[in-house]
Amino acid sequence: MKMEKRKFRIGQLAEHLEVKSSVIRFWEKEFSAKSDRSQGGQRFYDNQDLERFTLIKNLLYEKKFTIEGARLEIQKTKGIIPSKKTVFTDQIPSNHLINSAFKAKLLELREKLQKLKEIL
Repeated sequence: MKMEKRKFRIGQLAEHLEVKSSVIRFWEKEFSAKSDRSQGGQRFYDNQDLERFTLIKNLLYEKKFTIEGARLEIQKTKGIIPSKKTVFTDQIPSNHLINSAFKAKLLELREKLQKLKEIL
């Protein structure tokens, strides 16, 4: 399906991406992706939004990123979607060889190990 219109509604975007409208709304919230709104509050999207949500879907569904991992990857590659959470990167090298998703996994693992240490 080709999206030739300049502006389209959430149902059309969801149909094109083959997800439910609620998924689009969830991604808007999680990725701080604001849509244009009509005076009545109806969401409208353009081709740039389509590209953004296609990227999000690809990272989450195809590449199996977590939400936070996808945020970090988008921030690293395009810088268009800021991270909602503060990620503490102390003691993890900020080397370009370590990609953002891997760094996020290391941080998650470190947090789990710290909790385990507290238990012991």
